[in-house]
This record gives sequence, C-alpha cells and structure tokens, in this order.
Amino acid sequence: MTSNKKTARIAGLLYLGVVVTGIFSLAYVPSKLIVWDNPTETFNNIKASETLFRFGIVGGLSCYTFFLFLVLQLYKLLKSVNKNYAKLMILLAIISVPIYFLNIHNQFNVLSFITENSFDLSLEETKSQIMLNLDQYDNGMRIVHIFSGLWLLPFGYLVYKSSFLPKFFGILLMMGCFGYLINFLGNTLVSDYSTLGISKYISIPATFGEIGICLWLLIMGAKENHQSKSIS
Repeated sequence: MTSNKKTARIAGLLYLGVVVTGIFSLAYVPSKLIVWDNPTETFNNIKASETLFRFGIVGGLSCYTFFLFLVLQLYKLLKSVNKNYAKLMILLAIISVPIYFLNIHNQFNVLSFITENSFDLSLEETKSQIMLNLDQYDNGMRIVHIFSGLWLLPFGYLVYKSSFLPKFFGILLMMGCFGYLINFLGNTLVSDYSTLGISKYISIPATFGEIGICLWLLIMGAKENHQSKSIS
C-alpha cells in the first residue's frame, strides 16, 4: 500500500510540472510575443520567434496533461477525508482539460497564418486573422479558468479538513476559487476590467495557495492518515 508521504510527493512533483509549464505557456510566452493593441508588432514577434510560440503550445498541452494526472493523484491522497468532495474536486478539475485541448486549435491556426503563402490573403488580412485567433484563444481560456477556480473549492476544503496537511493552504485555495470567479465576472461584465490592475491582486490567494501546497507536497509530503475509512 502506497504511503501518504509517497502519494503526496508524487502529487507535488506533478503539481510542479503544472506550475512550471503553466507559467511558461500562459504567462512568459504571451508576454514576449503578444501586443494586444498592435497587430503588426505581434505578427513580427511571432514570425521572428516562431520556435518560442511552438514551445508555448507544447508547454500548454504538457501543463494540462500534468494537471490531469495531478488531480488523479490528489484524489488518492484526499479521498479518505471526504470521498464525495474528492469526487467533486476531480470532476470540476478534469472538465477543464478537454476544453483547453479544444481551445488550443486557435494557436495552431495562428501557426497556419504565420506560414508563408499558406492562404491567399493580404498581409493586413493575415494580421487580422492572427489577432482574431489569439483573441478567441484568450476567450477560451476564460472558460477554462472558471473550472480552474471551481475545483479549488473542494480541494481547499479537503486540505483544510485533513489531519495531514496545513489548514492555511486550504483557506488560501478556497479563497483562490472566488478570486478566479471574480476575475471571470470582471472580464465578462466590465469592458476595461483588464486595465484596472486589480485582477493580479485578486489572484494572490490562488497563486500562494497553489504554489505553496505544491512545494509542501513535494518537500514535506503528508503525515500518515490513520482514518480507517472515508467520510462520505
């Protein structure tokens, strides 16, 4: 029988994979290539750094593949705390994976438009199509982030109620759920929400909660759980 400590450290390693590939594909690559109000600069950046853009696609696919295996490992670790909440956690988390994989086709479309003479379009039309696909990808990520937030609520609750993980991380994770949802509603309901500069502050609990629990699982593992059966 696999010990709690070993299960936790495997989960921590998978979580680290999610964090590293996620930061690379969702933050670093877009910051280097995409200028939302300048299609020409965006086109030139992607054209000049096509390999980086391709690595960004691979990084994103890797991130959500790691994530899929992560939630399965977390289920093994936390199902003894409350099996129903563990099932809810895994359901809400896994829903985001196929949505992301469907959404990534927008980035593949960008690659198609970057390829010379791939379409009978003028340069300006090509730039417009690239920005349209990048915008569609960004909209798709907003849907993905609904579930990126929702799964943190049962996950945080299970961490908080467990006897083998710090309750502090559970509180941050549950707060992180509402941070994701607030940012989703803000971006949907307020046209200039992204320019207000508050979204990064609202994301702080999720950031510290997820990175914190990742490092704790990886370095410290988890105490052995002496409960004889799951709480339903």
